[in-house]
Amino acid sequence: MGKDAMIRARIEPKLKAQAESIFRRLGVSTTQALTMFYSQVLLRKGIPFDVVIPNATTRKTFEATDAGRDVTVCRDAEDMFEKLGI
Repeated sequence: MGKDAMIRARIEPKLKAQAESIFRRLGVSTTQALTMFYSQVLLRKGIPFDVVIPNATTRKTFEATDAGRDVTVCRDAEDMFEKLGI
């Protein structure tokens, strides 16, 4: 089957650039990424990830981390595991 259907969407330029940067690192084009997304929608018969409204605890956590509070920065995985006591 030929690939001649088109998708047109407006998206925030910064979001587009950031996502496309990740696609490049993964070695896929935007078209390939969208094709993967659509394929997963078909396989799962729905959005292939949870779409939920955050609860109060999650919202408070987002607000705190966005403000730079309650954030632990780790140098690498070893440092993270050490700080977690694992």
